[in-house]
Formats: sequence, structure tokens, C-alpha cells
Amino acid sequence: MSERIGFIGLGNMGRPMAGQLVAKGFATSVFDLSEAPMEILRQKGATRAAGIPAVIANSDVIVTMLPNTPDVQGVVLGEGGLLATGRPGMLHIDMSTIDPLASKAMAAALAEKGIGWVDAGVGRSPAHADRGESSFMVGATDADLARARPVLAAMGNAIIHCGGPGAGISMKIVLNFMSMATCQITAETLALGTKLGLKMTDMNAVISAGLACNEHFRQYWPTKVLAGDTTPGFAIDLAFKDLSIAVATAAAAGVPVITGSAAREAMGIARSVHGLGKEDITAVLVAASRNAGVQTPRL
Repeated sequence: MSERIGFIGLGNMGRPMAGQLVAKGFATSVFDLSEAPMEILRQKGATRAAGIPAVIANSDVIVTMLPNTPDVQGVVLGEGGLLATGRPGMLHIDMSTIDPLASKAMAAALAEKGIGWVDAGVGRSPAHADRGESSFMVGATDADLARARPVLAAMGNAIIHCGGPGAGISMKIVLNFMSMATCQITAETLALGTKLGLKMTDMNAVISAGLACNEHFRQYWPTKVLAGDTTPGFAIDLAFKDLSIAVATAAAAGVPVITGSAAREAMGIARSVHGLGKEDITAVLVAASRNAGVQTPRL
């Protein structure tokens, strides 16, 4: 593999995705503020970088998987970042869930320096990332996507080209808007049913077989909150961040999102009142159950 990859951001999704690149033979430098995932990847064959400038200096393609817009802006626009120290001909693949307008602005700034940009929103879960089965919603020029495709294909098995720079992250925001709002209505549904005396096993049987079912409820919730596990695969804090970006993006576009805005406020209560921000997204059921005055149901 001739491309040298620099991977920045080794959280629940980033660490297994970087691991897939190493396993598939890419020369990969990694950096994260946490030592533990860097050491795990070093043992698999990655190179531990001392910081962002070192990643940039020793890579042809930079991949970022970071929590929020300012984190990506730091890599691109900050001191020692890609705009300041990158070389013409490099490529940046950003897989973070961030503000689409900021994504487009960074793409334009890097283009002026001859550095390509691919925004590749990631679908599916950390378990899929561990198996190399992530999906990607991509915004890029045809040429940049052609170059990025082998890197993305090493980490996932579905690549959907949604348009030019900014289109991939816009699609991810739309996807997460629906997904996170659905989690909130699912939590309130189960809390209501519990309050009315319905058994969780019966609600599961009826909802799973009906048109109201969703993949979160069918596949993910039985492995998490309904099994008594709220350790974060995808934390409520991140869900709240994604919904906040979606609501702000909708406002800028002049699109009312009344239900989604309410879901965002409910997640804000789960964070601020119930202290569940660091718990898994399915822990919105814990908050909804407390609000209803019932025990959190289990399967």
C-alpha cells in the first residue's frame, strides 16, 4: 500500500476503524489524547505519533474521527494543523459528525492549498466497525473519492457518494436526526406502556412485528438498556450534539423541525436533570422511566 495513513481520534469508532487499516496493510500513524487506544494499536502494528504535526508530516492521507466541529477545526485550521503544515497533494478524510457549513468551509480552505477533502459520515455501530462493516455517506469530488475509496473500503462495506464536499456530512446529520429522535420516542413509548401495566416482553413482541418498529429497538436496545447495560456505545452527549447540529442546520435552512426539537430538549433533560450524558443513547429510557415514575423495563 503506497498511501501512508494518519488517523486522529481513537474513540469507540475510531480505534476499531484504525485497526482495520492496520490489519489490511496500510502504514498507519495514530494519535489520540488518550494513551490506551494508541498503545492497543501500536501492538497491532500502528505507529504512535507524538502529536498532530507528526501525523501530518508522516502521512499522505489524514483521517479524522473526532467528537465535534471545533476538534476537526483544530486539526485543519489550528497551529501546526493541516492548513499550516500540510503539503499539496495530501487528502483529508473527515469521518466526524460536525456542522455541514464548517465542513464545506474547511474543504474550500484546503482546496486553495491543493489538499483534497472527503467528508465521510459513518453509519452503523462500534461492533460493525470492529468487523470492518461500517457504512459511509460521502461528500467529495469524483477524483478525491476514487483516491479515498480503498481506505474507506478497508474499514467498511458500503460507500454511498452523496455529492460534492459537504454532502456526506449533511446526509449523516439527516440520518442521525431521524435516528436519535426515534430513540427518544421509543423511550417514551416503553415508559408509557410500563406505566399502563404492560409487560416489556409483550411490548417487544407487538412492536417488533408492527410498522412502528425500528432497527434501534429491534437490534440494539435488546443488547443495551433492555438488558440492563447502558455503558456507552454511542453516548447521549453525542446524540444531543448531533441533534443540536441538526436543529441548527434546519433553522439556517428555514425548515421547521418541531418533533426533532422536542427530542433534543428531552435529551437535554436526560443530561442535565438525570445526569445520563455519558451513558449509552438507550439510557434515554432510564430518563423517560424516571419521568413516568416507573422502573426501567427489561426484557
